[in-house]
Amino acid sequence: MQNIVGIDIGGSHITMAQVDPEKREIITSTYVREHVDSFGTRETIFSDWISAIEKGTRDLVKEDLLIGIAMPGPFDYENGISLMQQGKFIDIYQVNIKEELAKRLSISTDQIHFVNDAGAFLEGEVFGGCVQNYSRIFGVTLGTGLGTAFYDGEIASDEDLWDSPFKDSICEDYLATRWFVNHYKTLTGGEISGTKDLLDKPEEIQSQIFDDYADSFAEFILKYVRNYDPEVLVIGGNIAKVYPHFKNRLNQHLQDHKINLPIKISAIFEDAAILGAAGYALKKARIN
Repeated sequence: MQNIVGIDIGGSHITMAQVDPEKREIITSTYVREHVDSFGTRETIFSDWISAIEKGTRDLVKEDLLIGIAMPGPFDYENGISLMQQGKFIDIYQVNIKEELAKRLSISTDQIHFVNDAGAFLEGEVFGGCVQNYSRIFGVTLGTGLGTAFYDGEIASDEDLWDSPFKDSICEDYLATRWFVNHYKTLTGGEISGTKDLLDKPEEIQSQIFDDYADSFAEFILKYVRNYDPEVLVIGGNIAKVYPHFKNRLNQHLQDHKINLPIKISAIFEDAAILGAAGYALKKARIN
């Protein structure tokens, strides 16, 4: 069996696990999650990453190892070069991450493959999640930010719609967690940290906010998602966990506009990027 590891690199952590390519699932006993000082020096960042990767691969034969890494952008995914110029990971700007990791792990650069984190979520759902039998899929991650990806039957690409024009601002301002925080404050003067807090509030205010969110989400689908002509829409992220609260109104909007678009909720949530990175690496290795 091919030794595959999926890695999800975030702004403050690295999460990884070995993946069973035949069962298309994570081997849960191999989970590793470590803190990363993404504002640290180049050497600090690489030390944090290597420490975690070595823990997650210590029992694997290096010559047979395949590593898939889900990475935030901007990033040169084919060549493995960071293009992040501000904020997190600034000290590795224009560094060839692929070559550095290969050298430090004593493996070939051909054994390492990078994929955008939004694309990795959708690759994970295609590889071992809720949309394995579809060939045109639009994926949306709804949480702290807005992630968008499209799978064309071969590969999932980051569509980067978060800052696209929407209403009087951009898409992310109406679809991410901060919209719930701001809208609740506007309506009540009170404070919540997100959708989980909202579920503890009176039903009347819950209904109004979820209805307003459904209206915006439907408008987003009409304005952007419909253009991709997907067979299915898959939703991940924390907001997907409260989908039942805005499902009926959202689907009514789609019916009113004669849009027949099945909506699936992520089957694997936080594991999707890890599974997707591993599946993507396996795909790339077979092509090469």
